[in-house]
Amino acid sequence: MDNLKTKLSVKNPENPNHSENSADLKLMLKEVVNGLNKPQKELPCKFFYDEEGSLLFDQICGLDEYYITRTELSIMEDYIDEIADFLDDKLMFIEYGSGSSEKIKIILDHVNKIKVYVPIDISGDHLIKSAAQIASEYRYIEVIPLWADYNKPFTIPHPESVIEQKIVYFPGSTIGNFHPADAVSFLKGIAKVVGKSGGLIIGVDLKKDRKILQQAYNDYQGITAAFNLNQLKHLNDRLNTSFDLNAFEHDAFYNTEKSRIEMHLVSKRDQSVQLNGATIHFKQGETIWTESSYKYDINEFAYLAREAGFETKRVWRDKKHLFSVHYLEVV
Repeated sequence: MDNLKTKLSVKNPENPNHSENSADLKLMLKEVVNGLNKPQKELPCKFFYDEEGSLLFDQICGLDEYYITRTELSIMEDYIDEIADFLDDKLMFIEYGSGSSEKIKIILDHVNKIKVYVPIDISGDHLIKSAAQIASEYRYIEVIPLWADYNKPFTIPHPESVIEQKIVYFPGSTIGNFHPADAVSFLKGIAKVVGKSGGLIIGVDLKKDRKILQQAYNDYQGITAAFNLNQLKHLNDRLNTSFDLNAFEHDAFYNTEKSRIEMHLVSKRDQSVQLNGATIHFKQGETIWTESSYKYDINEFAYLAREAGFETKRVWRDKKHLFSVHYLEVV
């Protein structure tokens, strides 16, 4: 591992997300208090991802009911040569929300133009373990893990390698977690990161039968429920809040009017929670909205991309039209 040290030091030291400090925790507390004081209580879905949450999400990706991961992987495997044809030489690949970095391996195995891989994740421990594994398997690639919240400004580390094009990889239909107007703003941010002629490979979940969607977020083993509830444990651990996990239960349903899955945590009883001096009251049946997952058709998402300054160059789908992978380029 000694020869990998320069690749695996977490970048960038000036990034405020580089290491946790009191300012980070104050900001986190502010987001939580503000969200729970709204008429519809809500929490940012980024707080799912402490180390335990990241591991639970990895388990979700392997569930029979959760079609998204295996369908996206099958698309990437079937069309990787076509995807590679859109890419220039001397690439920097930047993965937003890299998690276990498993999906990127299809690209790394088939695209020899990649010189630098920058995995970005909010879960620092999980990030370093995954980046170390990638660096050991692909020794010819410069791996620079970036511990950051990709929803906020960050600086891409300066690599040792010469780079001619930047590509962001954003798989898993995570773009669906944003409300459409926010999705446009987020995509505009990606366009700035990659610059003129830069690209984006993005997974987008498609509209489909309601039953398939309901099952995907309400698995038989209850892993998605555990993942949802773990957000409260994460807040207890980080902010010393007083959530009783046994007093909440998971609920996920498809909102047909808005074309989105909504995940909530439902209070089983009247209760109060302490947050660093603030008291949040819950009535029985009141919910915390923890995640949205919007579903699109191809034309709807192409419109969002245009609004953000991207041109859709190609879209690939599975045979059942459950999921799509888009290659977008800044215009």
